[in-house]
Amino acid sequence: MPASRHLCLLLVLATSPCWTYFEPHVEDACFCQLSGKIDECTCNIDTVDHFNNVKVYPRLRSLLRKDYFRFVKLNLRRECPFWVDDSKCAMRDCHVQPCGDQDVPVGIKGETKQVNRSPQHDKYSKEANCESRDEELDYLNKTISPKMKEDLVLWTAHDNFCVMDDNDEEAEYVDLLLNPERYTGYKGPSANRIWNSIYLENCFRPKTNYNLYIQSNKLSNMCLEERVYYRAISGLHTSINIHLCANYLLSSSSGLSLTNPKGEWGPNLLEFRRRFSPETTNGEGPNWLRNLYFIYLLELRALAKAAPYLEHEEFYTGNEAEDYDTRMAVTDLLNVAKQFPNHFDETSMFTGSDQAARLKLQFKEHFLNVTRIMDCVGCDKCKLWGKIQTRGLGTALKILFSENFNQKKLFRLQRGEIVALFNAFGRLSTSIYKLDDFRQMLLQ
Repeated sequence: MPASRHLCLLLVLATSPCWTYFEPHVEDACFCQLSGKIDECTCNIDTVDHFNNVKVYPRLRSLLRKDYFRFVKLNLRRECPFWVDDSKCAMRDCHVQPCGDQDVPVGIKGETKQVNRSPQHDKYSKEANCESRDEELDYLNKTISPKMKEDLVLWTAHDNFCVMDDNDEEAEYVDLLLNPERYTGYKGPSANRIWNSIYLENCFRPKTNYNLYIQSNKLSNMCLEERVYYRAISGLHTSINIHLCANYLLSSSSGLSLTNPKGEWGPNLLEFRRRFSPETTNGEGPNWLRNLYFIYLLELRALAKAAPYLEHEEFYTGNEAEDYDTRMAVTDLLNVAKQFPNHFDETSMFTGSDQAARLKLQFKEHFLNVTRIMDCVGCDKCKLWGKIQTRGLGTALKILFSENFNQKKLFRLQRGEIVALFNAFGRLSTSIYKLDDFRQMLLQ
């Protein structure tokens, strides 16, 4: 029996009201159903598990420790553009400590060197800028601020899927290694409002679906592009939830509290079951886990497609030896990505009609709002990683669907986009790897 089926059986037994025995059909209602073909794609989940855990995850784990990828610049002080919310997380672990000027490598701060770009790299060379239902949603402020109008102009002009804030006066550098993504204690109405507004206000939805999440049996009522959008958002949400479960403050088992700055962090199997068990998710937990694999393939395809561009980046930080190592590590990872046999196929989307063009615009507008909603997150550390992961997904969508991608001198990725793309994919890779950890915990 495959390990994924073991996981299904054990999760059903562990969450059943009486789990000292089971009937022959109980495995049919398993927790994860992590087997078979991935929705909207042509490869199997088992193939992705092996490919990620053996080939991708070890490389990414090493690469993302390099200075080029560990330092990001963004604005964590931007006001929420959609509603007024003073619900700031007061927990110690919600805080983000920005870098001092002396901590950031000189090359990242803007001291650049002249390099000889290849003709292949020159074809990408124009500046671009890229970045449970409740009553509170009734008071959503849908007005657009002057600043957001400016962002919209830039976004529309450059065919981007997100707004970047690297150049904001209040933007600061943050060391991601010193601010890992984990459960901070941020929850309640303020946290719920973020995902409520994403799903209810910024997702395509069947007309007959009134729940926060779209049931899997209703997705067939949506067109391909709408399904792709929803699966990507759902997969991102799933990945974030797995990170929180895998790096959780173990107060229940160690007697520690969220206010203890020296708390013990680690995997929380009970929280994992609560977030993904069919019994607590109206049967949708297995489908959410499958959507993780979908967004993984989407971002993997973006990396492979952008390889000709990325292979000619200098990844300059000012440390010549490390910069060389970074370039070699990136090339190695991209070679692995290009060798994957069953990539997501973006060519079947947004084709053939004026309606497709309008749908693409709606697709962009929805995702633009998702990236802006990250400014409404009340926990700075959650906001940090929310911005990175939505920005990374937005960069992947830009690579896959930009009309300028194959046009000489009309496509460029900024450093912030490259850093976000790799870190976001790193988070997805880690999620799939951690799923295997939870699987092994259940087998013990």
